[in-house]
Amino acid sequence: MLRLIRGYRRIRPQFPVCRSLVSNAPDAGAGQQDFIKGWPNPGLLQRPELQEALTHSFTKAIMEDPASMLNYGTSDKGAFMLGHPTFLSSLAEYLTSEYGRSVDASTLMATGGGSMGTDLCCRVHAAAGDYVICEAPTYYLAHQMFRERGLNLREVDIQSDGMDLDALEKSVVELDGKVKLVYTVPVHHNPTGITMSQLKRERLAAMARKYNFYIIADEAYQLVNFKPSSVIPLCFEDDASDPRILSVGTFSKMIGPGVKVGWIQAHPSLLAPLPGIGFINSGNNPVIFNSVALAHFIRSGGLKNHLDFVSGELSRKCALLCSELRSAGLEPFEPAGGYFVWCPSKDGKMTGRNGTDMCLDPPDRFKAHMRLCFAWLTDEQIIEGVRYLKEMEN
Repeated sequence: MLRLIRGYRRIRPQFPVCRSLVSNAPDAGAGQQDFIKGWPNPGLLQRPELQEALTHSFTKAIMEDPASMLNYGTSDKGAFMLGHPTFLSSLAEYLTSEYGRSVDASTLMATGGGSMGTDLCCRVHAAAGDYVICEAPTYYLAHQMFRERGLNLREVDIQSDGMDLDALEKSVVELDGKVKLVYTVPVHHNPTGITMSQLKRERLAAMARKYNFYIIADEAYQLVNFKPSSVIPLCFEDDASDPRILSVGTFSKMIGPGVKVGWIQAHPSLLAPLPGIGFINSGNNPVIFNSVALAHFIRSGGLKNHLDFVSGELSRKCALLCSELRSAGLEPFEPAGGYFVWCPSKDGKMTGRNGTDMCLDPPDRFKAHMRLCFAWLTDEQIIEGVRYLKEMEN
């Protein structure tokens, strides 16, 4: 899967290099590049092959099935509260192929992306006043989502093989039944790049059953791999007799964030209450049209071909960034997938986004670390951006 499709390397983006892509920092110096944005480079989105495949898929959908993709549902199948059946079946087939494990459409719900998936799980499977435990550091905007739902936040450190489960168990026991959610990024972790080991996955699932909490597995980068992955979604560790795990996926990093289509994979009993929240109960599943428009792209192999190209390009950019950082005397953690490199700074020299607010206590514990996105910049900008760090020594 991860080899480049023949001929794709010869394709070059048909747009000028934008030299104005500097850091978000208002005092960004000359040569400082924008390692902050967790966005794909426009060249990944403007490929003729992608445009052609998506045009064909969208056209096929609107020409063949406008009545159901433009409606709440159909008379024979009812309302598509969890998502349009055409999309869910296409996605199930694709995930089955990628994971090497059977994925049934009944275990999937279509969402408006990964953030919506996380928010839905939080809304339904916890209540204001409950506790959620996250990794430290973590995807910092998850903190905002949990706070807005009235949850109390706690954290435990992440280790080289994933969340510190001894610390987690201690916190869960101390809070005596008040912990209702554990939030983890178990694959190509944002920001550290760490992937949770299989042993920890099994133990975490067992702890959820023992202590009666749910797990939200934020797996935005599950399929964005630079080499064959050793893990599959955390939900496969669940027990159907007492399901506890919701795996959240998205096409944002596979196709583009503007697509705004993702999914939750979980036991049907965990999905069943999700459409009952107000805005879905009133308006139905929010991505019926967009998801059906992707169905042929997924089923025809267009998605797989595009992801092969994306993974190859991101792998190369990641390796380039890490090589440049090492040449600058830094020690980055080189991930096996995803969008980010996590790197401790040296002598106070920083670029990109530092780790402030990626943890709770104290919020600036990781302020000396850099989270550097390699997906957004061109090769030249990556080199120039690290050169900025080197020049700070002079």
